[in-house]
Amino acid sequence: PQSFAQQRLWFLEQLDPGNTFYNMPNLVRLPGALDLPALEQALTELVRRHESLRTTFAARGDEPVQVVHPPAPVHLEVVDLGQFPEQQRQRDMQRLRAEEMRRPFDLVKGPLFRARAITLGGHGHALLQCLHHIISDGWSMEIFGKELALLYRSCREGRPAGLPDLELQYADFAVWQRKWLDGVVLERHIDFWRQQLKGAPTLELPLDRPRPAVQQHNGSRVGFSVGADIAERLR
Repeated sequence: PQSFAQQRLWFLEQLDPGNTFYNMPNLVRLPGALDLPALEQALTELVRRHESLRTTFAARGDEPVQVVHPPAPVHLEVVDLGQFPEQQRQRDMQRLRAEEMRRPFDLVKGPLFRARAITLGGHGHALLQCLHHIISDGWSMEIFGKELALLYRSCREGRPAGLPDLELQYADFAVWQRKWLDGVVLERHIDFWRQQLKGAPTLELPLDRPRPAVQQHNGSRVGFSVGADIAERLR
């Protein structure tokens, strides 16, 4: 089964198919020469270790489920920015990151993890990754980065990384969560909120402008300055 967190994101995808609100792009600078085969080998091992990185999602009857796929080799697309001046390289890297942010994932077909290598000439390299939030979060990204660095070094040096196989996968947690939050425990939680919200009025929040029937998500930005005295009090 899907965990409750995954089911929430699955529902939002059904409500607004192809949305990119939960894309998680990450750009990592890699100094020095790049060993591309070693990096691909490290990513392949990382995807093998963590089932969530090779998981897609589907509906079986009325139930949304996780579909864990067998391990497969990871092959990186390489983008060469080495011939451009520094300022353009920086702009192009941010452009590529923004493109990843706006590129939808297909939760049914997958994959829900993408990566590209960027060469910067004599200025090192970068790894651009993007994951959907349904298979990852901030804590997971920290683990991802640490393990990738360890695996990359070990693959370059031709030695084992020393990472033990995982005793539990995220799917195991989802099964436990579903079994735990059921029956008496579930009723206790629901009853608590029934009592907390009993008699609560319907909120009629004021809007600053008419809203369309279909949400457009056209955000904007407002800049302002905070006085030194207020900034100091905030600190």
